[in-house]
Amino acid sequence: MTRVYVPATIEILQRLVADQEFDPMSRTAFAVTATLREAYSSGDDDELAEVAMAEAARASLRLIAGRVGESGSDGVRFRRAVVAADIDDVTPRPDLDDAVVRLPGPVTIGRVASVHVDLAEAERDIERAVSAIDEADLGDPDAEFVLGDAEDHVLAWYATQELPFLLELL
Repeated sequence: MTRVYVPATIEILQRLVADQEFDPMSRTAFAVTATLREAYSSGDDDELAEVAMAEAARASLRLIAGRVGESGSDGVRFRRAVVAADIDDVTPRPDLDDAVVRLPGPVTIGRVASVHVDLAEAERDIERAVSAIDEADLGDPDAEFVLGDAEDHVLAWYATQELPFLLELL
């Protein structure tokens, strides 16, 4: 069993609660892989898990950017979300990045260990980062600074059973 970090949005979390499962985009997640371990000369599994979580949080930012691109910013929640789950039979994808894995199927609520979501004070920085993420990927230093402001926010931890209450309060 592998602990994976699956990028999500508030809308995906709502689907998880309603349907008791969700199918991640391209079934992509992040985990502590052998390739990730090799990429770092030091760091234990907890530190490497933080790296995988950060990669999932950045992917969540891209999911939010995709929603904005589809319909504009009306109704979009500018909070990154990551679902931590324990999944069997994940396939490492070092061709994509050191921490990327492909999931064998949808993520069910029974496999979810915890959920991580931005707090309200991150929303302004997340919204700014959504509009700058493509430029940051292309190396624009100003856009990277904007992205850094968003990534400075630590995702809050929630137990699986707290998820319906969290979503109700948003």
